[in-house]
Amino acid sequence: MAGPAVSIRDVATHAGVSVGTVSNVLNRPDIVATSTRTRVLAAISELGFVPNDAARQLRRGRGRTLGLVVLDVANPFFTDVAKGVEEATGAAGMAVIFCNSDGDPVRESAYLDLLEEQRVQGVLITPVDDANERLVRLRDRGVLVVLLDRRSTRPDVCSVSVDDRLGGELAARHLVETGHRQIAFVGGPWRLEQVRDRYAGALGALREAGLDEDQLRRFDTPSPTVAAGRDAAARILGQPRSARATAVFCANDLLALGVLQELTRQQVRVPEEIALVGYDDIEFAAAAAVPLSSVRQPRQRLGRTAAALMLEESNDPTVHQHQQVIFEPELVVRESSRYTRRQS
Repeated sequence: MAGPAVSIRDVATHAGVSVGTVSNVLNRPDIVATSTRTRVLAAISELGFVPNDAARQLRRGRGRTLGLVVLDVANPFFTDVAKGVEEATGAAGMAVIFCNSDGDPVRESAYLDLLEEQRVQGVLITPVDDANERLVRLRDRGVLVVLLDRRSTRPDVCSVSVDDRLGGELAARHLVETGHRQIAFVGGPWRLEQVRDRYAGALGALREAGLDEDQLRRFDTPSPTVAAGRDAAARILGQPRSARATAVFCANDLLALGVLQELTRQQVRVPEEIALVGYDDIEFAAAAAVPLSSVRQPRQRLGRTAAALMLEESNDPTVHQHQQVIFEPELVVRESSRYTRRQS
């Protein structure tokens, strides 16, 4: 079984020079002293280093390809993120290979294998699981990795995300301030960090208001889809009316749209009987039958920023500083939650 590919950093360490010097030997040998150039070339020969021509061309400003792996291509949130990625990469002359993991770790791993085989310069990814050893191996093999819509816990990996705890706080605080004391949280699958953070933020808002934790009830879903939202709404409406939630906070807008469909089907008035808040503020949120309140994320900006960080590291890894960029969300209030509920 072949070991990890020899990287330019391995060559630099073996030759006792900087990565930039090795890069100069490969790309601009005339500016490197003869003795240094000889030492670097000897290290290349001894280690069996094979330069990645695509990477060399990218560093000269003639990029090739990046991989973009998202959780759900059917979710307009990721479509908007991809537009942002394409804006940044297109300006740099790069192509993007778009992959849909569909929330499946096996499928995600297969795509990562494919992208490595294609010798992409880097991978922008919203991973299925928090701890992804496959991404660590990619990084060790010289493939750049930037986490997208997920915060990195590694100092050597860039990430671009949104403060989802704050987003959950904004949604729940709004519902409490409009008079709601029994709130349902609809979200899943629970392994997704974003879902857990949005729930934790909502829970924090209830505590801040002096309410009990059991006044925020979880309705877990197997996926963040419209169909899962309809099913969750049916479960909420199946509760005894005296204990039923008067407001629903959904972990994304697709779930919220599904909840709205089921409430409408069962002739439950929104927001008079049940208020509703989603997350992401996709285009369909404002266009719903009852315009949907939602926590807005800067979707295209997420994509542009993640791609820019990868381009920066690709162009000059010797000076690149890894960053964990965190944007703040904002609550957009529309008709689905504007009604103020009177306390009995």
